[in-house]
Amino acid sequence: MIPPLDAAAQAAVPADTAAVQPGTDGSEPLHEPCVLLKLGEIVLKGRNRQQFERLLHTNIRSAVRQMGFVTRLWQREGVILLQIGDDCADPEAAADALAERMQDIPGIVQVCRTLRVAKDPDAAAAAAVELTAGRPGSFAVRARRRDKRFAMKSSDLNAYIGTRVQQAHGYRVNLSRPDNTVFVEVDQHEVFVFTEGLPGQGGLPVGMSGRALVLMSGGIDSPVAAYRMIRRGLRCDFLHFSGMPLTGPESVYKAYALVRGLNRFQGRSRLFVVAFGKAQQRLASSGASRLQIVAQRRLMLATGEILANRLGGAALVTGDSLGQVSSQTLTNLTALDDAVSLPILRPLIGWDKTEIMAEARRIRTLAISELPDEDCCTLLTPRRVETRARIEDLRRIEGRLDVGDLAEQLAAAAQEYGPGR
Repeated sequence: MIPPLDAAAQAAVPADTAAVQPGTDGSEPLHEPCVLLKLGEIVLKGRNRQQFERLLHTNIRSAVRQMGFVTRLWQREGVILLQIGDDCADPEAAADALAERMQDIPGIVQVCRTLRVAKDPDAAAAAAVELTAGRPGSFAVRARRRDKRFAMKSSDLNAYIGTRVQQAHGYRVNLSRPDNTVFVEVDQHEVFVFTEGLPGQGGLPVGMSGRALVLMSGGIDSPVAAYRMIRRGLRCDFLHFSGMPLTGPESVYKAYALVRGLNRFQGRSRLFVVAFGKAQQRLASSGASRLQIVAQRRLMLATGEILANRLGGAALVTGDSLGQVSSQTLTNLTALDDAVSLPILRPLIGWDKTEIMAEARRIRTLAISELPDEDCCTLLTPRRVETRARIEDLRRIEGRLDVGDLAEQLAAAAQEYGPGR
């Protein structure tokens, strides 16, 4: 039996169909393009599994709200069915666009652009013949029955549909390494037929793990770190420190573009920008010397903690990778942890630069990160950077500047931007 929709999902369904399960009243088309979403680790959750599913439903509806057509959502056992509204002028194109959009939603492991047909072997075979037209090479049929009451066994359905495809196109059957595969899934009220599944993001629905603040530079690492945390269910806000007024606004433009790119994974992203140049000058004039980089990073974290507390964030996220640069030695990272009471999440801590760049390329942030700009971290950098910073020395420098008040001033002056609006 199909679980009932939650209240929010009911609101997204037209009033005249909200109480009707798809395919049960005979009024809907029996040859319908739609999208089938496969869930991953969500199905392993116990008593709170419905919480994960409800949040995923909310994220899906939020993602398609601006696409210009109505989408009906139906929760099945381990899958979600998305139907295109009856008023859509081009349901095929709408289903293609919907499938592409769903590939960016964390919590979904596979997106299947499928045909929904009547629960009948002939209807399934006809759909398979249609989908394999113009796709020469060997093929195989993989049938699965979610409804075990269906009269034909999966093996019999494989043979029946395979014979029909072979008769129609003359393709060769190859069960071990086919060039094309036809997937047939028998559900409670209909059959889904498709030829490939598109990879999803996997992970957990955004918002399930709480909220965090990402310290977003214009570089390669921090956007990847943000993505890894979004994929684990964290809703992320972003904080960028520019070198203004000592530098131009180029790094702000990059940070904005990066957050806008990441927004497709979570939606409603917010970017906060702090002009950090004068604070860096004050640190330099206080005698920070070789401790300049670590001292200014501690100030960034302290500012981020104040802002995160105001935004309801429970952690800070950075793109640190152990040993990648001199400020990221184990001793220096320990000194950074000492600056704040919030946990600092470092999802890239064991990654090397090649791995980080590959991931940045995959999520399409690398090209933006490689654009030239003047990063605030390169300002006032000493010739030699301390690799074994002592916490007592850093606290002594911060005592001269009353860093607590300085961090409060910086957080209060943060300007908010809305790349996710």
